[in-house]
Amino acid sequence: MEILQLVRYKNLLIVAATMFLVRYFIMQPILQSFGFELQLGLLSFAMLVLATVFITAAGYVINDYFDTRTDLVNRPQKVVVGKSVSRRMAIAVHLILSILGILLGLIVAIRVGKPIFSLLFVLTTGILWFYSTTYKRQLLIGNILVAILTGLVPLIPLIFEYPLFATYWEVIAIYQLKLYTMVYWVGGYALFAFLLTFVREIVKDIEDFEGDTVYGRNTLPVHFGIKVSKIVASSVLMITLIILIYLFASYMRFLPSGRFDYYTFTYFIVFILIPIFALFVMLLLAQNKSDYHKASRLCKYVMLFGLLYTLVFRWLIL
Repeated sequence: MEILQLVRYKNLLIVAATMFLVRYFIMQPILQSFGFELQLGLLSFAMLVLATVFITAAGYVINDYFDTRTDLVNRPQKVVVGKSVSRRMAIAVHLILSILGILLGLIVAIRVGKPIFSLLFVLTTGILWFYSTTYKRQLLIGNILVAILTGLVPLIPLIFEYPLFATYWEVIAIYQLKLYTMVYWVGGYALFAFLLTFVREIVKDIEDFEGDTVYGRNTLPVHFGIKVSKIVASSVLMITLIILIYLFASYMRFLPSGRFDYYTFTYFIVFILIPIFALFVMLLLAQNKSDYHKASRLCKYVMLFGLLYTLVFRWLIL
Protein backbone atom coordinates (compact mmCIF):
# COMPACT_ATOMS: atom_id res chain seq x y z
CA MET A 1 0.00 0.00 0.00
CA GLU A 2 2.90 2.35 0.81
CA ILE A 3 4.37 1.76 -2.65
CA LEU A 4 0.99 2.60 -4.23
CA GLN A 5 0.91 5.79 -2.18
CA LEU A 6 4.48 6.57 -3.24
CA VAL A 7 3.72 6.26 -6.97
CA ARG A 8 0.42 8.24 -6.62
CA TYR A 9 -1.68 5.45 -8.07
CA LYS A 10 -4.78 7.66 -8.35
CA ASN A 11 -2.89 10.10 -10.57
CA LEU A 12 -1.54 7.19 -12.62
CA LEU A 13 -5.09 5.99 -13.22
CA ILE A 14 -5.96 9.46 -14.50
CA VAL A 15 -2.93 9.38 -16.84
CA ALA A 16 -4.06 6.01 -18.24
CA ALA A 17 -7.68 7.18 -18.47
CA THR A 18 -6.60 10.34 -20.31
CA MET A 19 -4.78 8.33 -22.98
CA PHE A 20 -7.65 5.84 -23.28
CA LEU A 21 -10.34 8.53 -23.57
CA VAL A 22 -8.35 10.62 -26.05
CA ARG A 23 -7.75 7.57 -28.25
CA TYR A 24 -11.21 6.00 -28.17
CA PHE A 25 -13.47 8.99 -27.52
CA ILE A 26 -11.75 11.73 -29.56
CA MET A 27 -9.43 10.21 -32.17
CA GLN A 28 -11.41 7.10 -33.09
CA PRO A 29 -14.78 8.82 -33.79
CA ILE A 30 -13.06 11.54 -35.83
CA LEU A 31 -11.16 8.94 -37.87
CA GLN A 32 -14.33 6.90 -38.39
CA SER A 33 -16.15 9.99 -39.64
CA PHE A 34 -13.59 10.03 -42.49
CA GLY A 35 -13.81 6.27 -43.07
CA PHE A 36 -10.58 5.36 -41.24
CA GLU A 37 -9.84 3.19 -38.23
CA LEU A 38 -7.14 3.46 -35.57
CA GLN A 39 -3.89 2.08 -36.95
CA LEU A 40 -1.91 1.45 -33.76
CA GLY A 41 -2.70 -2.05 -32.47
CA LEU A 42 -4.26 -2.64 -29.05
CA LEU A 43 -1.13 -4.35 -27.67
CA SER A 44 1.09 -1.48 -28.80
CA PHE A 45 -1.31 1.04 -27.29
CA ALA A 46 -1.37 -0.88 -23.99
CA MET A 47 2.45 -0.83 -23.95
CA LEU A 48 2.39 2.89 -24.74
CA VAL A 49 0.06 3.54 -21.79
CA LEU A 50 2.22 1.41 -19.49
CA ALA A 51 5.37 3.20 -20.64
CA THR A 52 3.80 6.57 -19.84
CA VAL A 53 2.44 5.36 -16.49
CA PHE A 54 5.81 3.84 -15.47
CA ILE A 55 7.75 6.99 -16.36
CA THR A 56 5.21 9.14 -14.49
CA ALA A 57 5.37 6.84 -11.45
CA ALA A 58 9.17 6.96 -11.51
CA GLY A 59 8.91 10.75 -11.53
CA TYR A 60 6.72 10.76 -8.42
CA VAL A 61 9.13 8.43 -6.61
CA ILE A 62 12.26 10.45 -7.32
CA ASN A 63 10.44 13.66 -6.47
CA ASP A 64 9.49 12.29 -3.05
CA TYR A 65 13.04 10.97 -2.59
CA PHE A 66 14.59 14.43 -2.94
CA ASP A 67 11.66 16.24 -1.29
CA THR A 68 11.62 14.40 2.02
CA ARG A 69 12.89 17.29 4.15
CA THR A 70 10.47 19.90 2.76
CA ASP A 71 7.57 17.44 2.80
CA LEU A 72 8.21 16.86 6.52
CA VAL A 73 7.38 20.58 6.95
CA ASN A 74 4.64 20.98 4.32
CA ARG A 75 2.73 17.68 4.58
CA PRO A 76 4.37 15.38 7.19
CA GLN A 77 1.41 12.97 7.23
CA LYS A 78 2.06 12.07 3.56
CA VAL A 79 5.80 11.39 3.77
CA VAL A 80 6.56 7.79 2.76
CA VAL A 81 10.27 7.78 1.80
CA GLY A 82 12.44 7.29 4.85
CA LYS A 83 9.48 6.07 6.92
CA SER A 84 7.51 3.11 5.55
CA VAL A 85 9.69 2.85 2.41
CA SER A 86 13.48 3.05 2.77
CA ARG A 87 15.42 5.51 0.64
CA ARG A 88 17.33 2.62 -0.96
CA MET A 89 14.04 0.92 -1.87
CA ALA A 90 12.72 4.20 -3.33
CA ILE A 91 15.74 4.53 -5.64
CA ALA A 92 15.38 0.88 -6.69
CA VAL A 93 11.68 1.38 -7.52
CA HIS A 94 12.55 4.53 -9.47
CA LEU A 95 15.19 2.73 -11.54
CA ILE A 96 12.99 -0.28 -12.29
CA LEU A 97 10.03 1.89 -13.34
CA SER A 98 12.25 4.15 -15.48
CA ILE A 99 13.91 1.21 -17.27
CA LEU A 100 10.58 -0.53 -17.91
CA GLY A 101 9.03 2.69 -19.18
CA ILE A 102 11.90 3.43 -21.57
CA LEU A 103 12.00 -0.17 -22.85
CA LEU A 104 8.26 -0.28 -23.52
CA GLY A 105 8.44 3.13 -25.19
CA LEU A 106 11.31 1.92 -27.39
CA ILE A 107 9.36 -1.18 -28.46
CA VAL A 108 6.31 0.87 -29.46
CA ALA A 109 8.48 3.43 -31.25
CA ILE A 110 10.09 0.63 -33.29
CA ARG A 111 6.67 -0.88 -34.03
CA VAL A 112 5.41 2.40 -35.54
CA GLY A 113 8.64 2.75 -37.54
CA LYS A 114 9.87 5.79 -35.62
CA PRO A 115 12.62 4.65 -33.19
CA ILE A 116 13.47 8.28 -32.54
CA PHE A 117 10.15 8.61 -30.70
CA SER A 118 11.69 6.55 -27.89
CA LEU A 119 13.69 9.66 -27.00
CA LEU A 120 10.44 11.07 -25.68
CA PHE A 121 10.60 8.63 -22.76
CA VAL A 122 14.35 8.94 -22.26
CA LEU A 123 14.20 12.75 -22.18
CA THR A 124 11.13 12.78 -19.93
CA THR A 125 12.91 10.50 -17.44
CA GLY A 126 15.90 12.86 -17.43
CA ILE A 127 13.70 15.95 -17.11
CA LEU A 128 11.83 14.45 -14.14
CA TRP A 129 15.15 13.66 -12.42
CA PHE A 130 16.53 17.16 -12.91
CA TYR A 131 13.13 18.63 -12.00
CA SER A 132 13.40 16.92 -8.59
CA THR A 133 17.04 17.87 -8.03
CA THR A 134 17.26 21.32 -9.61
CA TYR A 135 14.45 22.80 -11.71
CA LYS A 136 11.72 22.84 -9.05
CA ARG A 137 13.95 25.12 -6.95
CA GLN A 138 14.23 27.62 -9.82
CA LEU A 139 11.72 30.36 -10.44
CA LEU A 140 8.78 29.11 -12.59
CA ILE A 141 10.92 26.59 -14.50
CA GLY A 142 9.65 23.63 -12.48
CA ASN A 143 6.03 24.80 -12.81
CA ILE A 144 6.35 25.17 -16.57
CA LEU A 145 8.05 21.78 -17.01
CA VAL A 146 5.35 19.94 -15.04
CA ALA A 147 2.64 21.74 -17.02
CA ILE A 148 4.34 20.81 -20.33
CA LEU A 149 4.70 17.15 -19.33
CA THR A 150 1.05 17.02 -18.22
CA GLY A 151 -0.01 18.59 -21.51
CA LEU A 152 2.05 15.96 -23.30
CA VAL A 153 -0.05 13.06 -21.93
CA PRO A 154 -3.08 13.54 -24.26
CA LEU A 155 -0.69 14.16 -27.17
CA ILE A 156 1.15 10.83 -26.86
CA PRO A 157 -1.61 8.66 -28.43
CA LEU A 158 -1.73 11.13 -31.34
CA ILE A 159 2.06 11.28 -31.76
CA PHE A 160 2.28 7.49 -32.09
CA GLU A 161 -0.86 7.17 -34.26
CA TYR A 162 -0.18 9.85 -36.87
CA PRO A 163 2.88 8.28 -38.62
CA LEU A 164 0.82 5.18 -39.36
CA PHE A 165 -1.34 7.21 -41.75
CA ALA A 166 1.64 7.93 -44.04
CA THR A 167 0.39 5.34 -46.56
CA TYR A 168 -2.96 7.17 -46.80
CA TRP A 169 -1.62 10.69 -47.46
CA GLU A 170 -2.43 10.48 -51.18
CA VAL A 171 -6.04 9.54 -50.47
CA ILE A 172 -6.25 12.19 -47.76
CA ALA A 173 -4.88 14.84 -50.15
CA ILE A 174 -7.07 13.83 -53.12
CA TYR A 175 -10.30 13.85 -51.09
CA GLN A 176 -9.15 16.77 -48.94
CA LEU A 177 -10.02 14.94 -45.74
CA LYS A 178 -9.73 17.22 -42.74
CA LEU A 179 -7.72 14.84 -40.61
CA TYR A 180 -6.12 17.80 -38.90
CA THR A 181 -9.40 18.15 -36.97
CA MET A 182 -8.09 15.37 -34.78
CA VAL A 183 -4.90 17.34 -34.14
CA TYR A 184 -6.90 20.45 -33.17
CA TRP A 185 -9.06 18.54 -30.67
CA VAL A 186 -6.19 16.67 -29.03
CA GLY A 187 -4.08 19.83 -29.10
CA GLY A 188 -6.93 21.68 -27.37
CA TYR A 189 -6.90 19.11 -24.59
CA ALA A 190 -3.13 19.44 -24.26
CA LEU A 191 -3.43 23.24 -23.97
CA PHE A 192 -6.24 22.89 -21.39
CA ALA A 193 -4.11 20.47 -19.35
CA PHE A 194 -1.07 22.75 -19.61
CA LEU A 195 -2.86 25.90 -18.42
CA LEU A 196 -4.72 24.31 -15.51
CA THR A 197 -1.67 22.33 -14.38
CA PHE A 198 0.36 25.55 -14.40
CA VAL A 199 -2.29 27.20 -12.19
CA ARG A 200 -2.40 24.20 -9.85
CA GLU A 201 1.39 24.13 -9.52
CA ILE A 202 1.40 27.79 -8.45
CA VAL A 203 -1.43 27.14 -5.96
CA LYS A 204 0.53 24.18 -4.55
CA ASP A 205 3.60 26.41 -4.22
CA ILE A 206 1.53 28.91 -2.24
CA GLU A 207 0.29 26.04 -0.08
CA ASP A 208 3.91 24.95 0.48
CA PHE A 209 5.16 28.48 1.12
CA GLU A 210 6.28 27.72 4.68
CA GLY A 211 8.48 24.70 3.91
CA ASP A 212 9.83 26.20 0.67
CA THR A 213 10.89 29.35 2.55
CA VAL A 214 12.67 27.31 5.24
CA TYR A 215 14.68 25.38 2.63
CA GLY A 216 15.36 28.38 0.38
CA ARG A 217 13.43 27.34 -2.70
CA ASN A 218 12.99 30.07 -5.28
CA THR A 219 9.32 29.46 -6.07
CA LEU A 220 7.01 32.20 -7.31
CA PRO A 221 5.41 32.80 -3.86
CA VAL A 222 8.84 32.85 -2.14
CA HIS A 223 10.38 35.19 -4.76
CA PHE A 224 7.50 37.62 -5.43
CA GLY A 225 5.14 36.96 -2.54
CA ILE A 226 1.77 35.27 -2.23
CA LYS A 227 -0.22 38.25 -3.54
CA VAL A 228 1.66 38.34 -6.86
CA SER A 229 1.39 34.55 -7.15
CA LYS A 230 -2.39 34.76 -6.71
CA ILE A 231 -2.58 37.43 -9.42
CA VAL A 232 -0.51 35.30 -11.83
CA ALA A 233 -2.59 32.13 -11.20
CA SER A 234 -5.87 34.08 -11.44
CA SER A 235 -4.75 35.70 -14.70
CA VAL A 236 -3.97 32.31 -16.24
CA LEU A 237 -7.41 31.12 -15.13
CA MET A 238 -9.05 34.08 -16.86
CA ILE A 239 -7.02 33.41 -20.03
CA THR A 240 -8.21 29.78 -19.90
CA LEU A 241 -11.80 30.94 -19.49
CA ILE A 242 -11.54 33.34 -22.44
CA ILE A 243 -9.92 30.70 -24.67
CA LEU A 244 -12.68 28.18 -23.88
CA ILE A 245 -15.44 30.72 -24.58
CA TYR A 246 -13.75 31.71 -27.85
CA LEU A 247 -13.34 28.08 -28.96
CA PHE A 248 -16.99 27.31 -28.24
CA ALA A 249 -18.28 30.47 -29.94
CA SER A 250 -16.05 30.00 -32.99
CA TYR A 251 -15.85 26.24 -33.58
CA MET A 252 -18.02 24.19 -31.22
CA ARG A 253 -21.43 25.82 -31.09
CA PHE A 254 -22.97 23.75 -33.88
CA LEU A 255 -23.58 20.00 -34.12
CA PRO A 256 -22.67 18.12 -37.35
CA SER A 257 -26.40 18.42 -38.20
CA GLY A 258 -26.13 22.23 -38.13
CA ARG A 259 -28.24 22.66 -34.98
CA PHE A 260 -26.97 24.64 -32.00
CA ASP A 261 -25.07 22.34 -29.63
CA TYR A 262 -27.01 22.75 -26.37
CA TYR A 263 -25.30 19.67 -24.91
CA THR A 264 -21.78 21.09 -25.13
CA PHE A 265 -23.07 24.54 -24.20
CA THR A 266 -24.70 23.20 -21.01
CA TYR A 267 -21.74 20.97 -20.13
CA PHE A 268 -19.28 23.84 -20.56
CA ILE A 269 -21.35 26.21 -18.44
CA VAL A 270 -22.09 23.76 -15.60
CA PHE A 271 -18.92 21.67 -15.40
CA ILE A 272 -16.16 23.88 -16.80
CA LEU A 273 -16.83 27.63 -16.92
CA ILE A 274 -18.67 28.05 -13.59
CA PRO A 275 -16.11 25.89 -11.70
CA ILE A 276 -13.23 27.86 -13.27
CA PHE A 277 -14.87 31.13 -12.22
CA ALA A 278 -15.49 29.68 -8.74
CA LEU A 279 -11.82 28.69 -8.60
CA PHE A 280 -10.88 32.22 -9.64
CA VAL A 281 -12.92 33.73 -6.78
CA MET A 282 -11.75 31.07 -4.30
CA LEU A 283 -8.13 31.81 -5.15
CA LEU A 284 -8.51 35.56 -4.73
CA LEU A 285 -10.26 35.13 -1.35
CA ALA A 286 -7.96 32.37 -0.03
CA GLN A 287 -6.26 33.25 3.23
CA ASN A 288 -4.73 30.10 4.67
CA LYS A 289 -3.26 26.74 3.74
CA SER A 290 -6.64 25.01 3.94
CA ASP A 291 -8.15 27.49 1.44
CA TYR A 292 -5.31 26.88 -1.04
CA HIS A 293 -5.65 23.14 -0.63
CA LYS A 294 -9.36 23.39 -1.51
CA ALA A 295 -8.50 25.53 -4.54
CA SER A 296 -5.92 22.97 -5.68
CA ARG A 297 -8.50 20.20 -5.35
CA LEU A 298 -11.13 22.17 -7.30
CA CYS A 299 -8.56 22.74 -10.04
CA LYS A 300 -8.09 18.99 -10.25
CA TYR A 301 -11.87 18.44 -10.52
CA VAL A 302 -12.10 20.98 -13.37
CA MET A 303 -9.41 19.04 -15.23
CA LEU A 304 -11.31 15.81 -14.60
CA PHE A 305 -14.58 17.28 -15.90
CA GLY A 306 -12.73 18.55 -18.95
CA LEU A 307 -11.47 15.03 -19.58
CA LEU A 308 -14.95 13.56 -19.12
CA TYR A 309 -16.26 15.82 -21.90
CA THR A 310 -14.69 13.26 -24.24
CA LEU A 311 -17.68 11.01 -23.42
CA VAL A 312 -20.07 13.74 -24.57
CA PHE A 313 -17.97 14.36 -27.67
CA ARG A 314 -18.13 10.75 -28.82
CA TRP A 315 -21.86 10.58 -28.19
CA LEU A 316 -22.40 13.78 -30.22
CA ILE A 317 -20.24 12.85 -33.19
CA LEU A 318 -21.53 9.28 -33.68
